[in-house]
Amino acid sequence: MSADFQVVHTCRGSKARAGELHTPHGMVPTPVFLPVGSQATVKTLTPDELKGIGVTMVLANTYHLYLRPGVQVIERMGGLHRFMGWDGAILTDSGGYQVFSLAPLRQVTDEGVVFRSHIDGSQHFITPELAVQFQEALGADVIMVLDECPAHDDSFDRVQEATRRTHRWAERCKQAHRRPDQALYAIVQGGMFPRLRQESARYLASLGFSGYAVGGLSLGEPKQVTLAMVEETVALLPEDKPRYLMGVGSPEDLVEGVARGIDIFDCALPTRVARNGALFTWQGRVNIRNAAYSQVDGPAVPGCDCYTCRTFSAAYVNHLFNCQELLAYRLATIHNLSFISGLMRKIRSVILDGAFKSFREDFMAAYRPTDEQVRLSQKQKWLRSRGGIVQ
Repeated sequence: MSADFQVVHTCRGSKARAGELHTPHGMVPTPVFLPVGSQATVKTLTPDELKGIGVTMVLANTYHLYLRPGVQVIERMGGLHRFMGWDGAILTDSGGYQVFSLAPLRQVTDEGVVFRSHIDGSQHFITPELAVQFQEALGADVIMVLDECPAHDDSFDRVQEATRRTHRWAERCKQAHRRPDQALYAIVQGGMFPRLRQESARYLASLGFSGYAVGGLSLGEPKQVTLAMVEETVALLPEDKPRYLMGVGSPEDLVEGVARGIDIFDCALPTRVARNGALFTWQGRVNIRNAAYSQVDGPAVPGCDCYTCRTFSAAYVNHLFNCQELLAYRLATIHNLSFISGLMRKIRSVILDGAFKSFREDFMAAYRPTDEQVRLSQKQKWLRSRGGIVQ
């Protein structure tokens, strides 16, 4: 059985909807957030801990797994689920986003992309057909086409070229797809140009994929531009297919994405900021490293029922971070993923109850997002620190 999807309920007067994504490894209630496990692991956590948090589906990355340990190694080990000890659903990104972040190390042609490994400099060549072949060997429940992801500030002509190449590659991926137990999703591109977004959504929708992702966003553009491009795209995608917004994971963006009809999200942000001491609350992020927490005998986030907040004081978690103890990163990650999972369950509940509109208003009134200029600066700093490679 491939990953079939059905919409269970749509809020009146809203695009927010609750659905069910049926996969060979269980039903995934939507809207859903996928923690990022690029290297076949969600950093610092075990599969049992993810289950305890309420995670039903994770993302792994073909680029990283192709380079280490190698697709053939994982295939010989019985596939990705067995290799990483996770029996829930898995989505694999094709790796296109990572490859195209290697600007000085890759060359793109209509045939495919030549790139050099960011690990050892070795040269590799990937075609759309190979991207599908690798993901079929990995054995994920949902796999993605190979796409070309332009920079957010590229010119219209450059984005148009990349978008149309993405369309040609999507056709080739669909023709190469063999496994009926895997769902293949297309990726809508078009940069920050509404006309190109519309063209891409219409064309890919006409090809009849199992689902549709919105790619090429959250790459440094202002959030209002991101949301505007989501609206342009979703309006032209099939209502009976899942819609996946790639690389978006801050709480306020999840709420706003759902309001625009998105069903699936993924992002490394919740786990990444956790390792830097930032914890999510219903009012915004707090920094557990701050000295103010060093004497707090209660939980870091009062009222939170995650394992971290139930078990340890804010002073203890603050101490662990100050000592750079590994447990600090695990406890903060458990908290942030618990918060995000709880947020998605709450969103689904209020959609089913027909109360999403009021929930959204209350949430956005109480939540303090990171300052936009600070957010953009941090994003660029993080990308530079990774050498352009997105985890």
